[in-house]
Amino acid sequence: MAQLPAVGAQQLAPKLSKSSLFDLLGSMRFAISLLVIICVASVIGTVVPQNMPPNAYIDQFGPFWFEVFSKFSVWSIYNSSWFILIMAFLVISTSICLTRNTPKMIRDMRSFRENVRGSSLRAFHHRVELDSPRDLMASNEAVLGWFKHNGYAVKVREEPEGMLIAAKKGSSNRLGYIFAHASIVIICVGGLLDSELPVRAQIWLFGKTPIVENMLIVDVPPEGRLSASNPSFKANLLIPEGGARDNAVVSVGDAALVQPLPFEIKLNKFIIDYYDNGTPSRFASEVDVTDPDTGKTFSQTIEVNKPLRFKGVTVYQSSFDDGGSKIDLLAYPLTGRQPGPFELDKRVGESVVLPVGNTGREVRLEITGLRPINVESLLDGEPQPRVFADHVAAVTGSAAGKRDKNLTNIGPSVEYRLIDDSGQATRFHNYMIPAELDGASVLLAGVALPGQQDFQYLRIPADESASAIEFMQLRAALADPVARTEAARRFALNSAPEGVNRAALQESAYRALDTFSVGGLQAISEFLETNVPEAELPRAADVVIRLLGSTVTELRGVARERAGLPALDSYEPDNVQWVQLAVGALSDLRFYPAPILFSMKSFDLVQASVFQISRAPGMLPVYFGSLLLVIGIFAMFYVRDRRIWVWLKRNDQADGTHVLAAMTSQKRTLDFNREFERFKQALSRLDMKKE
Repeated sequence: MAQLPAVGAQQLAPKLSKSSLFDLLGSMRFAISLLVIICVASVIGTVVPQNMPPNAYIDQFGPFWFEVFSKFSVWSIYNSSWFILIMAFLVISTSICLTRNTPKMIRDMRSFRENVRGSSLRAFHHRVELDSPRDLMASNEAVLGWFKHNGYAVKVREEPEGMLIAAKKGSSNRLGYIFAHASIVIICVGGLLDSELPVRAQIWLFGKTPIVENMLIVDVPPEGRLSASNPSFKANLLIPEGGARDNAVVSVGDAALVQPLPFEIKLNKFIIDYYDNGTPSRFASEVDVTDPDTGKTFSQTIEVNKPLRFKGVTVYQSSFDDGGSKIDLLAYPLTGRQPGPFELDKRVGESVVLPVGNTGREVRLEITGLRPINVESLLDGEPQPRVFADHVAAVTGSAAGKRDKNLTNIGPSVEYRLIDDSGQATRFHNYMIPAELDGASVLLAGVALPGQQDFQYLRIPADESASAIEFMQLRAALADPVARTEAARRFALNSAPEGVNRAALQESAYRALDTFSVGGLQAISEFLETNVPEAELPRAADVVIRLLGSTVTELRGVARERAGLPALDSYEPDNVQWVQLAVGALSDLRFYPAPILFSMKSFDLVQASVFQISRAPGMLPVYFGSLLLVIGIFAMFYVRDRRIWVWLKRNDQADGTHVLAAMTSQKRTLDFNREFERFKQALSRLDMKKE
């Protein structure tokens, strides 16, 4: 066997390699494999919520799996590099398949295949062969009449010994395959246009650099700005009432790029309507839009399902936020003998550094949010606590959009962060007015430790003025040894039965109060477990708890006297309940991860509207591709192709015509068999036109 020359073999290898790669990309198996991967990824992207804060995923999956899933960009799967790459390969593969097969399909659709031989027809499974008493022309007219009546297109080829009639119908089902494959290409191209690919391409190819650090938009350098003619983007824009913006922000991972807009949008008023139970029913923004090219301005109201469309850009009402509301805060120290409160005026978004008592440490306070309305479900009390002790209330999260008779508006709240010297940030969510829980009026002070998404709530009993002032006065008195001594003395004086040593009772009361002030109920429990036999623990615990409750009641009296407040009836049920709640809250303060508690005194609300702004050139291709897909599937499943060949030859041995016919189809279904039987019966009859 002759061998290829060395040079020829070297030239042939790249050709074979290119041909193999082209065949792989154009193969149906490769395209189906890519499509399966995309479908699986889409299922994951549907099941796993996308683009949420990392803490939410860490809390749900744990640190290990969070790191593993992050490697595959599961949290933003539709904009991940590998997902976009697979879509690009699917477009290439399907395009190659279309390029290779579409011309063949179109030629096959147009062809009648009239060059078939009579001997070939005898090899078909569905065939008919008979002798007709009619002459050639009469037989030809009868066959053509049947074809016309049944919707066949025909082509006649005359031969010296007779003629061949080639008929077909349903050839347009091949268009179904073409349309279905073309729709995949068009939809994927539209999806790629509307993905982050155009923005990422500008980063890769044109030197755009996403901004990581915080800075004003006017200070962003040119490499951090996209072009105003950017063909595709999705950006976010926050505008406070009375403010105007002509730049939006495009998020790229943890960084951002500035996207100039072809118009300026000004928010005149943000409107929010509520149902009777306090849940929001409608968001709307009254805006003025100014075209810088013409200087003309028009007004429009943007709602959730009524976006603004102008100059190829669509502005959606996404949500709402705070626009820099002014908040008057009351700061309550949680250590030391000063009850507070101290007033502090700040705006949402501002921060301030505060000293921590006389410790020399500092914390940074950042006001992060104001909620003028909180609609919560308190039907079954509160869920079981997960962070603090048994006296912590956990209230369900935002119930916006749920029309439930059990939902209750429990008023405004403020959200803030405290950042310590090490940079650890703890989030807080405190309500302004008391909520009714278990028949008691309590103020809810929420906290979410680093790494946690949900807030856990501390219940602080409210006083006559619906504030935490009296509770904080009680806390300050508990931290004062003089006040504890006076409370123990009053308890011994008012509660000692005749014949009981008051000094010993006072000492016991002071010791219980002192232990409680240091470690709360847990310290008392540890003291009893250490000093009391196990068999006596239940009775001893009951005695100590009653002793503690009575002593705290006296301590409350001392605190009220210091504040110039009138004395209360200690046995009145509401006062007994208040003291019980106060004991639980004082015990839980040792778990509270902050030296100061901030409560909102008043606020001046400034609303801001959050818009999602997009230029989506892929929308029309996706719609068009979807239409093609529907047409293609309909053509593939409901348009049946049929091909029939009929050879008519003069019968030399007798007057008449010899008929040889065959019928075929891509899919030989029951309908095909029934139509063949009708055709077969028609051939055997004298007058086929009536069939």
